[in-house]
Amino acid sequence: MNPSRRDFLKISTVGGVAATVFGFDLKAAYAQTQALKISRTTETRSTCPYCSVSCGVIIHTLGDKAKNAKPQVVHVEGDPDHPINRGTLCPKGASLENDILNDRRLTKPQVRRPGSDHWEDISWDQALDEVAHRIKKTRDDTFVLKDQNGVTVNRCEGIGWIGGCTDTNELNYLAIKTMRAGLGVPYFETQARV
Repeated sequence: MNPSRRDFLKISTVGGVAATVFGFDLKAAYAQTQALKISRTTETRSTCPYCSVSCGVIIHTLGDKAKNAKPQVVHVEGDPDHPINRGTLCPKGASLENDILNDRRLTKPQVRRPGSDHWEDISWDQALDEVAHRIKKTRDDTFVLKDQNGVTVNRCEGIGWIGGCTDTNELNYLAIKTMRAGLGVPYFETQARV
């Protein structure tokens, strides 16, 4: 017997209808497959990075935590104990596992030099040095000591800061102290206000 694709679809449809009519409930089987998928994983609670709602997520990783072993993310779900989302996730949050496991995800700094047609990998130390030098140059070039009325304002109008939704209160405290008091940046926003 050599069934065609059409025959296979007919048999599958008839079988599914028969299973439903005769009362076969597959919910227990689906629950069991989910339990098997995450039975030996380590749970890590985190925050979804997509918007300022800050929904809680649980990231399940598989690995024995040995020194040279790299854990593998196998499942991401909403955190039922989180007071904001209580286990639910929007479509973007539900796709978080795909972003974590994306083979095109950048894992090191890159720079595209002026006039170049490609990105080059650089070290984290080199990236921090270049950012620091550019911030210093921009501050020196755009610092305003006094406004047009002669009032001392001490501000840097060439730099702006926007914070993300997953920033902690501690990071936001340090950011505002650094940007406002340290550099004199008046343009400071967070994603929650945008």
